[in-house]
Amino acid sequence: MTFWRNLVFLFLAFFILPGIIPALEKNDIAPGASPGRSVLSLRAQPGQRNLMVLSRTNGPVILDGLSNEPAWQNIESLSFVQIEPLAGAEPSERTEVLLAYDEDYLYMAGRLYDREPENIYSNSKQRDSGNPSCEWFGIVIDSFNDKENALAFFTTPAGLRWDAAVFGDAQGEEPINISWNSFWDVATARNGEGWFAEFRIPFSSLRFQNKDGRVVVGIIVWRQIARKNEWDIFPAIPPDWGFWSKFKPSQAQEFLLEGVVNQRPVYMTPYALGGLGRTAELNDAKTGYRQRENIERQAGLDLKYRPSSNLTLDLTLNPDFAQVEADDEQVNLTRFSLFFPEKRLFFQERSSIFDFEFETTDRNRLFYSRRIGIQETRLVGILGGARVVGRVGPWDLGFLDMQTSSSENLSSENMAVLRLRRQLFNPNSYIGGMMTSRIGTGGGYNYAYGLDGVIRVFGDNYLTMKMAQTFTSGKENNPLSFASSRYYLNWLRRSYKGLGYGLSFSGCGADYEPGMGFQLRENYTRWVANLWYGWYPGAKSPVFSHILQLPTYLFIRNGDHVVETLSIGPIWQFSTKTGYAWAINPSFSYENVPRTFFLSDRAEVPAGEYRFLGLKLEFSTPSRRPLAATMNLDAGSFYDGRRFSIGLDQKWSVLSDLELTGYYEFDHVTFPSRGQAFDAHIARLRALYMLSTEFSASAFIQYNSASQALIGNIRFRYNPREGIDLYLVYNEALNTSRSRQLPALPLSAGRAVMIKYSYTFSL
Repeated sequence: MTFWRNLVFLFLAFFILPGIIPALEKNDIAPGASPGRSVLSLRAQPGQRNLMVLSRTNGPVILDGLSNEPAWQNIESLSFVQIEPLAGAEPSERTEVLLAYDEDYLYMAGRLYDREPENIYSNSKQRDSGNPSCEWFGIVIDSFNDKENALAFFTTPAGLRWDAAVFGDAQGEEPINISWNSFWDVATARNGEGWFAEFRIPFSSLRFQNKDGRVVVGIIVWRQIARKNEWDIFPAIPPDWGFWSKFKPSQAQEFLLEGVVNQRPVYMTPYALGGLGRTAELNDAKTGYRQRENIERQAGLDLKYRPSSNLTLDLTLNPDFAQVEADDEQVNLTRFSLFFPEKRLFFQERSSIFDFEFETTDRNRLFYSRRIGIQETRLVGILGGARVVGRVGPWDLGFLDMQTSSSENLSSENMAVLRLRRQLFNPNSYIGGMMTSRIGTGGGYNYAYGLDGVIRVFGDNYLTMKMAQTFTSGKENNPLSFASSRYYLNWLRRSYKGLGYGLSFSGCGADYEPGMGFQLRENYTRWVANLWYGWYPGAKSPVFSHILQLPTYLFIRNGDHVVETLSIGPIWQFSTKTGYAWAINPSFSYENVPRTFFLSDRAEVPAGEYRFLGLKLEFSTPSRRPLAATMNLDAGSFYDGRRFSIGLDQKWSVLSDLELTGYYEFDHVTFPSRGQAFDAHIARLRALYMLSTEFSASAFIQYNSASQALIGNIRFRYNPREGIDLYLVYNEALNTSRSRQLPALPLSAGRAVMIKYSYTFSL
């Protein structure tokens, strides 16, 4: 009966409710508000701003940053207002931005005047460095004009290139993918009047829908003046959605382009890799370790082709990710698995289309690309694969198929995912579906399908519905049973201004197993309620914003219907106009632990019921300064013991060529009644030296006392232009406690030196 009840509910949600949504739609605020009005008057509903016509260039553009050639004559500048710290006010410095295009490129010129040019910050030169202490200028382009996704292109006075893909209408903790890269150029210049930039973005790097030679795109342009903690923006957008307000595609200004030609270049990128590795292994008598050397010789090929202006096909043969930076070491103080983000470039191209996420706080999702080519912490070879992303008519399409190689006890597997979704009713509503398959040559399989929908009911109120089901070899796999199913229902007001609220209901059965996804818990029901109120004190207050929240989390085990986890506690977050920020979170937790879990070989948490109180504090200094820091504190009772955790994250832009980042975390857990204690130290140090925007050297050293390892990663990168990369990489792992096992461990657990070169041809 549970399955059929859920099925009836989904039918009502997907087909009956949408019929009444249009009657609920309304326009909140008129567009075109002038600077100086209240924050609310700046807001525009998606598609509400008047359509503007983009000008064509008046001749060739010489990319030198200065925009003084005839090509820019008679092109009007965009009108800017502040978004922070005084939303709607006039910018403190003069900004002129010109947009134009020709048959092949979209151009943008920025004349970023400054009355104190000696105080212009430019503390980074590395590709994709997001150093917040720099001056920034760039553009966010919703090329499909779907009010949901966008591509961002930014630079600093040093002329570095930073690009990213924006997804989910810039909602969530980090709704951008900075690993996405594309082909484009930028040039900058500085003089006694300020700094200047010219962008040249090929239409072949943008995906768009061409209707009778006409293309409509959404555009946001903004500038950051670091020393003033000021952002100036076009069009006028309020800060109601927090920091990511300035990236929101739904608030972009629509521009019309005419005569844009569909370009379909073919990019072919072969690579060659060579290296030498050394690992330690036990000898046959198991009395000591011997070193085994491995010579690495590898080659592969990537191919990118756009069969149409809105579709991209990627093919890869024998891909390798030797240049990818190591994962951050973490200490796990829970009984659940750790989540690590995807860093491999091949999986980044419009990766948001493959999003099928349930509870965002737990990272649960139907598809998790790190399941491909990674088995626990061990790398698995990928023979090749194909990927198609883009749009077909009204449908967003994503298809991925990869074949892994066999190794040791793992059989070769084929892993595939198909994603479809389309908008309906309004620009921020959609329905969609996903299917995944994982088939091994040994006979094992896992299939999954899911249906999802997001409906913008009115204003910032959204209803989200998702359900999924899996079929796994060796299980009953009854399609009419709830045991292999997953569901999620959420109502949320997506705004930090005024009264906000969120309520979600979700859970899964005992046999639900997403073979290509990520799932923390099994066989549970979850309720989450959150109530908050946010406000902006105004121009006379030194405080920029306040947010008060009261989140509550409740997990119920389906097997015995008892409460497994309960957490409740208020959160107060506030920030100043100068960039300081605080967060205070006292909380009460209840845990019913079904089975003993281990924090280390010296400390465990036995099965049982626990009630404990905690306090979390977070403080950060202005990130726009050359030296910035964030401190976290988590203390209180912890199960039947006590916990004290502190973390310090620092970034220091020593010079424009050198950047240091350090992180230290200390966790102290004691269980006096059981005579157990657990201390853990995590230390991370990154050093980045940037000789120019083309050459950089970085060192990343980590220490984890839990694994008793010191891990080093040193990379040299030469990137003269997009598509050409030369990497020299050195990795080493050292055992810091060799006597913890017998026979004693070797000092070096493994080392490798690799060189990788890739070159992109345009056909």
